[in-house]
Amino acid sequence: MDQSLLLLQVSFALIIGLMMTRVFKYLHLNLPDVTAYLIAGILIGPYFLGHLGFEGVGLLTMAEVEHLNIVSSVALGFIAFAIGNEFRLSELKSIGKKATFIGIFQALIATLLVDIVLVAVSLTTHIISIPVAITLGAIAAATAPAATLMVVRQYKAKGKITDLLLPIVAIDDAVGLIIFAVSFGIAQAIGTSHISITAIVVEPIIEIIGSLLLGTLMGVILTYLEKLFFSNKNRVALSIGFVILTITLSTRHFDIAGVNVHFSTLLVNMMMGTTLCNLCERSADIMERCDKWTTPLFALFFILSGAELEIGVFKEISMVIVGIIYIISRCIGKYYGAYFSAKVSGCDETACKYLGITLFPQAGVALGMVATAQALGGMDAVVIRNVVLFAVMIYEIFGPAMTRNALAAAGEISSKPKEKENHDRFAKA
Repeated sequence: MDQSLLLLQVSFALIIGLMMTRVFKYLHLNLPDVTAYLIAGILIGPYFLGHLGFEGVGLLTMAEVEHLNIVSSVALGFIAFAIGNEFRLSELKSIGKKATFIGIFQALIATLLVDIVLVAVSLTTHIISIPVAITLGAIAAATAPAATLMVVRQYKAKGKITDLLLPIVAIDDAVGLIIFAVSFGIAQAIGTSHISITAIVVEPIIEIIGSLLLGTLMGVILTYLEKLFFSNKNRVALSIGFVILTITLSTRHFDIAGVNVHFSTLLVNMMMGTTLCNLCERSADIMERCDKWTTPLFALFFILSGAELEIGVFKEISMVIVGIIYIISRCIGKYYGAYFSAKVSGCDETACKYLGITLFPQAGVALGMVATAQALGGMDAVVIRNVVLFAVMIYEIFGPAMTRNALAAAGEISSKPKEKENHDRFAKA
């Protein structure tokens, strides 16, 4: 692909995404910037502006969107790095047990409920197969750390729910990886009558332990190297370089004695962020400066996510029906799983009431699971892909606003987002 065309598409995507946030403001649409970026991505993607054939302006094909996947991969790594910074041991002493219990319990409940409902659909209507139902149930556990982080940052959310939310999202995705590996192994066994203990048990454990060890190692090395610099600008540059290096290392996979060893980019970078924030005295300043650098990168992540959403899934009525069932059953599982586990953990009624809503968004991690699920082959792979794409489209468009509204109802965000407060301050000056 021509590099000049690539740069033109990236710059155009970023500008259109930012302009869409102004359109939302002008129309008095009280929605998070994440939603504006996603809508902008849909508009410039292959199914709208790109379909009209404006080369360099729109993204004409999914192949062109995939050429920009490196931007999304880097952004997701920085998002994970930022979430890892929330795991400070001084703060986890008070919320660590609660976050861990809630994160595990609500993920399991969401998976169980979706499994039950979709297996019932499979047995009564035969729209989907049992392997598809089990796989979709596993994917239901995953949340969207990127959307959650962006909403929390935009509205400067603070409070008991916010303190729990980011650690829960991180734990949720780790648990989701295990659930998916086990469930997908079972789904494959149903189709082939062959159960692989290695794929179901050994590989997921190695992935999680390996990811945590690699992230810790990179965090320790980064902490040591930060001490060699006295300029905060250089420390930030070093941190950025390390995150990109860690993203690259976490994409490697190899076989050892027949076992496929690979890493989770999310877990590796989360663990590196966690290690840095607990070992480096200057971590808070470094993270604050990194946040400013990564703002346009995060915007591009959501714009490209919008461009990846395939509008064509709405043509399949059966997929829409299954998608709606999946969305409703997953939301019920997430909400009540979080509600009851929060109540058992001793959280107040406000946290119990609103925490589950903040866990509705779903995107990148789920789509990564879909890529693995394509190993089922045939119509099963197509059904899983279309149902999850449909669900992700709905979750990504409405999920961030629901998270914002839940945090607002819980009294954890200010009446004005950060941008508005800065505007008012400069206007008074």
